[in-house]
Amino acid sequence: MKLDLFNTTAFRLSVGYTLLITLAVAATLVSAYKLTERLIDDELDLIIDTELKSLEERYARSGVAGVTDEINLRIESWGRIGGVYMIADANFERIAGNLTSWPFDGMPGEAWPQFEITTIEPGRRAVHPVRAAVRALPGGDLLLVGTDISQGRRFAEKFRFATVWGIGLSGLVAALAGFWFSYRLARRVDEVTRTCQRITAGDLGSRLPVAGANDEFDSLAASVNRVLDRLQDQAGTLRATFDSTAHDLRAPLHRLRTRLDALLLRSPLEPAVHESIESALREVDQLQRTLATLLQIALAESGAPLASPAAVDVGELAAELVELFEPVAGAQGVQLACEHEPRALVQGNRQLLAQLLTNLLENGLKYVPAGGRIEVSVRRLAGSVRLVVSDNGPGIAAEDRARAAQPFARFGPGKQGGSGLGLSLVAAIARLHRGRLELESNEPGLRVVVELPA
Repeated sequence: MKLDLFNTTAFRLSVGYTLLITLAVAATLVSAYKLTERLIDDELDLIIDTELKSLEERYARSGVAGVTDEINLRIESWGRIGGVYMIADANFERIAGNLTSWPFDGMPGEAWPQFEITTIEPGRRAVHPVRAAVRALPGGDLLLVGTDISQGRRFAEKFRFATVWGIGLSGLVAALAGFWFSYRLARRVDEVTRTCQRITAGDLGSRLPVAGANDEFDSLAASVNRVLDRLQDQAGTLRATFDSTAHDLRAPLHRLRTRLDALLLRSPLEPAVHESIESALREVDQLQRTLATLLQIALAESGAPLASPAAVDVGELAAELVELFEPVAGAQGVQLACEHEPRALVQGNRQLLAQLLTNLLENGLKYVPAGGRIEVSVRRLAGSVRLVVSDNGPGIAAEDRARAAQPFARFGPGKQGGSGLGLSLVAAIARLHRGRLELESNEPGLRVVVELPA
């Protein structure tokens, strides 16, 4: 299973931090922009207010004539660039200044009104915004002082443009850094995931990768690898003990069966003794089959790779086994059917896969009553082959399905017979082939799904 980068916790965290960084940068730059704009306005207001006070003092000393001379002097000689002056009477008629008419409808209500003036510049007609203040003089005249704020607005526009670009670039850099971080983290998690999948599939020699970064991932990988080394040693010891015990049991069982066969070949025995010996032989045969099945499960669960895997057509194998079991099914009054797609190929061991399907068919024939039906189907999927064995027998209760594949687990009316190892061996063989086993309800009956990688 490959991790979806956009669905990882690292990616979500990166997106969250990117948004937080972008918001923080945006708040900082917007605050700086607003503060700068306020400082520029305050500086202009201070200039205007200073000039207003200066002209009011001149009015107090020399009257309208003195203010008019002062305004004309400032306009024509040393006045600041962009300065706007006007003195008007109570009817808003111009007395002096570089404005041709009163720019407002009556007296402006705000303290720092703004208006626009039109000027003739080389080759074009230009409109300039003006920020001003108006004072009423003691004689009833009105004094207006303003300043051209075109340059301030151009600066504000550039600052605003820089702010937007700064926010955008900060967000982009944070997003790229977050994507790189989440990609690296997702790649390391993906490596760990794939290694765990190989270990789960039986490759007990695999170990979690250590990148050498001495970070928490390397520390975790080293700790898990030590646990895996310990488990592998213990599994090897248990496997060796189990193999040795099984070998020691097979020899005496074989000798016991040989001696019982020899007893049956002697002179005629009493019927009761003959029946007891045959019953003992059946018990020995059952014990030998159980021991052989346990050995197969141990081999499948040992983590040893498949010996000489080859391409196996699961559909063809299923058709052959169904044909083989049809006489037995017919004798029990059970209908057996098979439907398969051609070239449903997997890499595996044909004998083990045949054992898997045989166990499923035997289980079905054991539990499905006369008049029932067992269906085998094989389908090719994208990257896998699905084998399904379904029946309309009593099935397995939902609460029992989770432990049905455990050794010696038996359910239903037939649980008094058999060893309870059939589904356990099926699950072990499926895992050995890197596949999975699922038990589902067939409503009624049981539906066994085995999915194997193609």
